[in-house]
Amino acid sequence: MLSAIKIPPFLEKGQKVALVSPAGCIDAACLERGASVLESWGLQVEIGPNALKEFGPFAGTDPERLADLQAALDNPEIHAVICTRGGYGSVRLIDHLDFSAFERHPKWIAGFSDITVLLSHLQQNLGVASLHSCMPQTYPPGGSPDHESSVGSLRKALFGESLLHRFRNQCLNRPGSVTAPIIGGNLSILYSLRGTPTDIDPTGKILLIEDLDEFDYHIDRMLMNLQRGGWFERIAGLVVGTFTQIKKGAHPYTRDVWEIISGYAAPYDYPVCYGFPAGHVPFNRALYMGVPACLEVENSAQTSSQLSFYI
Repeated sequence: MLSAIKIPPFLEKGQKVALVSPAGCIDAACLERGASVLESWGLQVEIGPNALKEFGPFAGTDPERLADLQAALDNPEIHAVICTRGGYGSVRLIDHLDFSAFERHPKWIAGFSDITVLLSHLQQNLGVASLHSCMPQTYPPGGSPDHESSVGSLRKALFGESLLHRFRNQCLNRPGSVTAPIIGGNLSILYSLRGTPTDIDPTGKILLIEDLDEFDYHIDRMLMNLQRGGWFERIAGLVVGTFTQIKKGAHPYTRDVWEIISGYAAPYDYPVCYGFPAGHVPFNRALYMGVPACLEVENSAQTSSQLSFYI
């Protein structure tokens, strides 16, 4: 495990960023909206030649998606790589990417969900920070509170402005304070990476988990895998994002997802917060992955907790 984290240069107006689709296919309207938002920040946008292609569930074939992402990583004029959406497919590229140019000139890579593959690989194998953030597929309408919460926080993160997230306390929260790097992202992806070169070391880290459209027993199975791998006893804090559209199995659990998770965290004394505004929701706030953050969880459901970064 690489101990030091490299912080890519923050963006400045006039610089060029790339929009690429390493996973699922995106429709033209969402891609155009994403480019328009980035241009409104004073950035130049270069769209990957294959970003709008379709090949089954993917945005083009593996070689096409790989070519777009590799070109964005290699191009010294590109200062950030914004993934257009999640879905599935990033893991099919990860072992074929050449990060040598990227290591010489690190740049921000932003996304979430399936993009957890890239975020984990950057932290575990290259020691480079990245952004867990909304993507053009999920940008809320401009002018809405959700737009400022999610897209606005992505802009702040890319341009190096202060990130301080306050959030409503929940009854299952466990109070406490810890400063440690954040790892994680989509639970299904973290589970799929176990035992691979991209499997991240959780020791002494704050773990973020979120997920979408899973059965309740699937969630439990994935959490059991993390427990058997020693994750819950080795982490320094737990941030539970949103678990959206969770389905009941044929014989439903008598507990909801948060209660299932709380059972795995119960034997330990680190701070835990539930319902952090990150995941498959319109108010998906940007987080620096691999960067030390201070998690402060209050002990009253009538107050709010906060997460801030040292960068």
